[in-house]
Amino acid sequence: MSEFAPICIYLVISPLVSLIPLGLPFPFSSNSSTYPEKLSAYECGFDPSGDARSRFDIRFYLVSILFIILDPEVTFSFPWAVPLNKIDLFGSWSMMAFLLILTIGFLYEWKRGASDRE
Repeated sequence: MSEFAPICIYLVISPLVSLIPLGLPFPFSSNSSTYPEKLSAYECGFDPSGDARSRFDIRFYLVSILFIILDPEVTFSFPWAVPLNKIDLFGSWSMMAFLLILTIGFLYEWKRGASDRE
């Protein structure tokens, strides 16, 4: 049981470290519900001009999906490129296969017109 003591201490201390700063402001805050201005909607000093849940173009989602696809490429390429002289042939070809799969996905999205602006 003694080998698990640091883990148990960590599991006790880490919630306290995160919850204490969350609860600390509440005793010092005032009741803001007494001010109706604080409960009103605020949009750059003006009254809201429309519904906040309006519909928008689906291409914004496609741009975010392209970012999610290309972000791991950078994340995985950096550790591969730093010790480039120390990896073997298997490491090089596995990274080339990874980059090939990402390139095929990017070309597919490009062909489908995901990045076109109309």
